Amino acid sequence: MDATAKSDFLPQEEHAPAKTFVLWRPIAPTGLMGWLTTVDHKKIGFLYGLFALFFFIVGGFEALLIRTQLMVPNNTVLTAQQFNTMFTMHGTTMIFLAVMPLGAAFFNFIMPLQIGARDVAFPRLNAFSLWTFCAGAIILNIGWFLPVDRFGAPDASWVGYAPLTSKTFNPAHATDFWIMGLQLLGVASIAAALNFIVTIINMRAPGMTMMRLPVFVWMTLVTSFLIILSFPAITIALVELMMDRNFGTNFFEVSGGGMPILWQHLFWVFGHPEVYILILPAMGIVSEILPCFSRKPLYGYPIVVFSGACIGFLGFAVWSHHMFTTGMGAVATAAFSLATMCIAVPTGVKIFNWIGTLWGGHLQMRTPMMFALGFIWMFMIGGFSGVMHSAAPADAQQQDSYFVVAHFHYVLIGGSIFALLAGIHYWFPLIFGRMVSEFWGKLSFWVIFVGFNVTFFPMHFLGLNGMPRRNFTYDPNMGWNTANFVSTIGAYILGLGILIYFIVMVYTYLKGERVGPDVWDGRTLEWSIPNPPPEYNFRVIPTVHARDAWWYEKHHQEEIAQEKAEHAKAEDTHGGIHMPFSSIYPFVASCGILIAAIGVSALDADWVHPGIHWKLGVTLTGGVIMFAGIYLWALEGAEGYHLHPPGDDHTPDATAKKH
Repeated sequence: MDATAKSDFLPQEEHAPAKTFVLWRPIAPTGLMGWLTTVDHKKIGFLYGLFALFFFIVGGFEALLIRTQLMVPNNTVLTAQQFNTMFTMHGTTMIFLAVMPLGAAFFNFIMPLQIGARDVAFPRLNAFSLWTFCAGAIILNIGWFLPVDRFGAPDASWVGYAPLTSKTFNPAHATDFWIMGLQLLGVASIAAALNFIVTIINMRAPGMTMMRLPVFVWMTLVTSFLIILSFPAITIALVELMMDRNFGTNFFEVSGGGMPILWQHLFWVFGHPEVYILILPAMGIVSEILPCFSRKPLYGYPIVVFSGACIGFLGFAVWSHHMFTTGMGAVATAAFSLATMCIAVPTGVKIFNWIGTLWGGHLQMRTPMMFALGFIWMFMIGGFSGVMHSAAPADAQQQDSYFVVAHFHYVLIGGSIFALLAGIHYWFPLIFGRMVSEFWGKLSFWVIFVGFNVTFFPMHFLGLNGMPRRNFTYDPNMGWNTANFVSTIGAYILGLGILIYFIVMVYTYLKGERVGPDVWDGRTLEWSIPNPPPEYNFRVIPTVHARDAWWYEKHHQEEIAQEKAEHAKAEDTHGGIHMPFSSIYPFVASCGILIAAIGVSALDADWVHPGIHWKLGVTLTGGVIMFAGIYLWALEGAEGYHLHPPGDDHTPDATAKKH
């Protein structure tokens, strides 16, 4: 366990410094070393976001290749093998390397600020989760750069259905990369989730009860529990698949008495909670943006919180609606059909609460608000088609057709991505201290909105007309030509919108208009501090008096100013703000995991050097580096340093601006 827990942020006199042995610690690291050794939750959140947006672009490029191949009948842009690789890597990349880490970026950067904390509970464990995520991303994509005959990129579909992933049908190491990459991403996700749970439970500012938490923090908490409870299922499935491929077991091998359908159960026990791991952060972001730009509190806050928890709970009871055509029997089909209908209820409740927040508000149609409203409408369309799938007879016709493709893209792109793009716009002034142009922001929204609908709405009709998913081409006489052509044109419009969005963001980061704090006249604590936030976040840990803590402070300035002065005097008496040291060892441990994972899944003795078993050597080398990093990390103890900020946080009267 990381020793830099809550005690790291207590005054020095309240705990005796541990007698620690430190092999090497950089003094005030800067440049590349500063990023590799950082334990600051804000820098870690920024890196998560940077890597996620890179892979979002990669996944989008793969999607454009898929749509280009399907633009006209009998197209030859991609071979069948290349098409399989593209949709396998597109699905894997978008889910595990783009949407999930982008949510984690917001969890890291925003959540500690919203609860009034100076960092997460375990800063070095947080750094370890980031670098282990990078190791998993490298493993998943390393096959692109290795010989195709022995390696190559994964091509057995992002759901990995048996027996397509068996040695018989997929002898190359591409599937081994996929297995090991997902395992490392699971390690990173669970480490981060545990950290967030401990942080939210133990490190809230005084007065911030659970029912005063911002909704985004609640969604962080629920999502973290979903990760911890769902990832063991996919971990077990991947271990069994690895043993089938490399050690002769028969979990999924029919010829040896195995059951391919076991993979489907294990995968979807993870896979359907995973849908809510992707969508709940988006719901949290929207629940922050709508009240801000409606100029009123969130309507029905307790209902929004409990409906989010209900979604998380029911998410574990609906996995087999992905398997209605597998012959589970009438009782199981009926049970999962009813559960699928039930889970639409708390989702619909949230939508009514959001509409109630908008109703009667003084709406400000800024760019974040437009993306948030786009999220609601697109997610509703995806939700309506999802309810259709709860009826087993209808699902039997729509199963594995392009109707399903339209459904989950309306949920995950129209839902998750629209909300995440809204969140980037909303918190950009806080993170970087610069304001995104409203003209260019709204232009990017409209291009993305139009492109998205032109791309995916025709897929409903393609599915109802019988076009199966995962087919790399089709006959011109099937009647699918026009819809596929329109869908591909829409994909290029969507790609143009995303390109405009990123160009605008990069330009704003470099040359955008500088703005002061609390640019939106916000309601939660992250808007109470300077922007960009200082390393220590809060000069004085705030005392929370109401659910909308910053709004309360802005309307009770004298009371809050006196309270802050007393707390600042107490902290100065104790020697300033205690902060944890940077550490290189989480990065070292993750590098060791990466090397060991390559040894386990990639290298063959006869490929590297005949007669020498390099696979074992690489694995052992990586293992030694990993354990050395963890051991030295543990020896660092809880020592830190004291900061003496030059002044207080901005006072309410200096930041309370109306826009």
